[in-house]
Amino acid sequence: LELMEDVLSNGRAGLFDLDLNQTMKVQRAGAGSELLHDHGAFLLAGTPKQGQSLDEVKSLMFEEIKKLKRGDFPENLLASIVNNKKRNQYMRLEYNEGRADMFVDAFINEVDWKNEVNRLDRISKITKQQLVDFANRFFTDGYVTIYKRQGVDSTQKKIDKPVITPIPANRDQMSQFVKEVQNSQVEPIQPRFVDFKKDMTTTQTQKKLPLYYIKNEDNGLFELVFYYDFGRSADNRYSVASDYIEYLGTDKLSAAELKQKFYELACDWNISVGGETMSVSLYGLSENMPQALALMEDLIKNAKVDKEAYDNMVNMILKRRADTKKRQESVFDVLYSYATYGERNSNRDVMSEQQLRNADPQVLTDLLKGLNGLKHRVVYYGPMGEKEIASVIDKNHLTAKKLADVPQNKPYLQEIANENEVMIAPYDAKNIYMRTFHNEGRSWNPEEAAVKEVFNEYFGGGMNGIVFQEMREARGLAYNAYARYYSPGYKDRKESFMTHIITQNDKMVDCVNHFNEIVNEMPASETAFQIAKDAVTKRLASERTTKSSIFYSYLTSERLGLDISTNELVYKQLDKVQLKDIVDFEKKNMANKKCRYIILGDESQLDMKFLEKIGPIKRLTVDEVFGY
Repeated sequence: LELMEDVLSNGRAGLFDLDLNQTMKVQRAGAGSELLHDHGAFLLAGTPKQGQSLDEVKSLMFEEIKKLKRGDFPENLLASIVNNKKRNQYMRLEYNEGRADMFVDAFINEVDWKNEVNRLDRISKITKQQLVDFANRFFTDGYVTIYKRQGVDSTQKKIDKPVITPIPANRDQMSQFVKEVQNSQVEPIQPRFVDFKKDMTTTQTQKKLPLYYIKNEDNGLFELVFYYDFGRSADNRYSVASDYIEYLGTDKLSAAELKQKFYELACDWNISVGGETMSVSLYGLSENMPQALALMEDLIKNAKVDKEAYDNMVNMILKRRADTKKRQESVFDVLYSYATYGERNSNRDVMSEQQLRNADPQVLTDLLKGLNGLKHRVVYYGPMGEKEIASVIDKNHLTAKKLADVPQNKPYLQEIANENEVMIAPYDAKNIYMRTFHNEGRSWNPEEAAVKEVFNEYFGGGMNGIVFQEMREARGLAYNAYARYYSPGYKDRKESFMTHIITQNDKMVDCVNHFNEIVNEMPASETAFQIAKDAVTKRLASERTTKSSIFYSYLTSERLGLDISTNELVYKQLDKVQLKDIVDFEKKNMANKKCRYIILGDESQLDMKFLEKIGPIKRLTVDEVFGY
């Protein structure tokens, strides 16, 4: 089943990947197995394009099943799948969670540990004919089809809102079990914070490209990143260009053949465009890294424009945008971005439909082709030596003799929000998403780092946090609730505070009142504080910054003007933090502050007169929020 899953859908070179997704015959399609102890299932999932029926999507997926049953797939696909499973196994075993999951899965499913360890070896021995025979036995008429359609559920029944009696929070008490855990004698984990000078070598290639080198001593995996200090805020066309090149080939290889080549090499690549940064990444098996790098560089340099593919991609983008407007969580994310950053934010800063349809796809490929002529940094994590990787980069990553400055970012900045006001957008649902946001332009102070970290754990963090216990556990007001005090990612930007809750429409007033109560007069508990402080201490002591994360930790510190990691900064201050410190910090920066209330919900189901008492109401349409 696992092998059959990857023949159909492996993300790169499966039948679904090449025949349905690469050709854009559907919005997206995938297949996978769910193997449980007693029973299992094999799932096919597809999303239609604009105007496409669900029946057509089903028919297209079933045509691929017929190909599988005929054995109509490349002979070398099985070997490529095994190669990629080998790579994925390396990746899984890099983390304690992955190692633990292997034990847990084997135990739950009663799989002999020898069979679990030798799973890859057994998969590698399965022949194409065996797989085809199994597919013909397995894929019969015994299946269930589920269609998801939009509409009104006529079977829903309304019940009266029940009276909920608040449960007194007992955060000052402790169960015997917790006492035993806390009193158990264990050797404390000693922290090991990243040392940017020892754990990462900063050097140059012969062509003078800055190279951040991190040695992989554990396995045969590598990651190579070309990192640029500009992003969507400088030019939003790069986001579209990075999507478009996925559908292109070169004069030598078609787009499908390129996908197959990378999959054979057990390597992947991607272009990621953020608000203020951009990266071109290559990763996979180190033994195939030079060939994969040459392949990626050739594609970026010689991508062959395909106007039909571009037009199809534009239609897919517009369909994806329309779908996003239908999902409550997605709409709220965009609303929150609009309400905190204003009209110019990362969600709205996209090419319009007219710009997309009028754009010349050649210009987009030229943007990516020009990346090698811009200033950038190189990050390498892998088993190669410094000189060896520098040589491979110089040979395959051809740059201009003199690199130009990158386009100038125009950062998305949060608005000042220090007056009571309400922003509301419509969404037809029985629940609302609601946040409050406060930003008075307070500058970041590194000396408060530990106080803020412990406060977030104590007040707005997990199940032991004040917010969770008071809003969800004690009063049953929330599906989900939390709060957080945010520090900026750059030292010259500002801090902010927010509360978040998802609740039923008829509980909105209670939620606002009770949230204000615990923010304006935060409950103080020495027991809960010690639990929160211990949690932060143990988390920081046990965390390890490794692999390419060393470089990204370095970037975070660089932007904040630090020469140590933010984890080390917090840990060094923790001993001095007392309950009084976080109580005083909360009173000064959050209690009785005026906020911007941000709500996504159905006005007809809400107490709008109550909201009018909070402050002026600004009604937004979904189109306004999205900008399209």
